Order: sequence, then structure tokens, then C-alpha cells
Amino acid sequence: MPNTYTQLNIHCVFAVKGRENIITNKFRDELHQFISVRLRMLDCHPLAVGGWKDHVHTFFELNVNQRIPDIMREVKSVSSKWINDNKYVLGKFQWQEGYGAFSHSRSQRNDVIQYIMKQEQHHSTKSFRQEYLNLLTNFEVPFNEDYLFEFYDL
Repeated sequence: MPNTYTQLNIHCVFAVKGRENIITNKFRDELHQFISVRLRMLDCHPLAVGGWKDHVHTFFELNVNQRIPDIMREVKSVSSKWINDNKYVLGKFQWQEGYGAFSHSRSQRNDVIQYIMKQEQHHSTKSFRQEYLNLLTNFEVPFNEDYLFEFYDL
């Protein structure tokens, strides 16, 4: 029986419920490492995990036997539990429902990795709302404004 060979690079983005800026320097790197480990446990190969105060980007090679919704449900569930168990925020931490998922070719991998790893620098000039809408537009993803993340413009 022939083997199955794939190379699926998936970039997922998800946000803190209420869009609060609560992913602080105190635990941000640890959170990204925790998510990377969880992706490995799901037989996905993490390429980059990063983000800023109110959202996270994951970029990984998708295991052909996994489904993106199952991976995101697991990553968000266990990471919110980890944040709450470690009492990194006041009150109960939660992620907003939903996520954005985008596929990239092998030739784009280094650019996507650099983009994710430079989130602090990136968000000194662009809001998460702008970033997310740009992703949806650039990937030509049809969307309904009523069903996007909750954005709170200052």
C-alpha cells in the first residue's frame, strides 16, 4: 500500500475574549512555548508561535490525520486552562470563539515565521483589527463583519 505524503503549512490566529491586553511579558513566552508543545502532542510540527497582548499566531505543519477545528479547540482549551491554573491574570481567562486559518506554501514559510516572531514590532504601527482584516482580504476570505472577533478601537 503506498504511503501518503503531505506538506500543509497552516497559520492560525485567535484572540483573547473581550480583546483585553492581558497576555503580558510576564508569561507570554511561556504561553507560546506551551502552545508549541501542545501542537507537538497533536502530531503537528510547530514552525512559529507568537503574538501580542491580545492575540496569538500559530504556524505549523498540519498532520494529515488531524483537523484544524480539533487542533484549535484543543490548543485554546488547554492554554486557557494553563493560564487560569497558573493565575497569570485576574479573574477567568478565556479565548474568543473562532479563529482565522490560512494556508501557506513552502516558499512562504520563512516570511511567515519572521512575521509571527516580530509581532511586538509589527503592532507598534498596526492594530490587531487592521492585521486581521488584512489577512482576510489578502487571502480573499469572504467574511461577515457581524461575525468577526470583537474589536474595541481606542
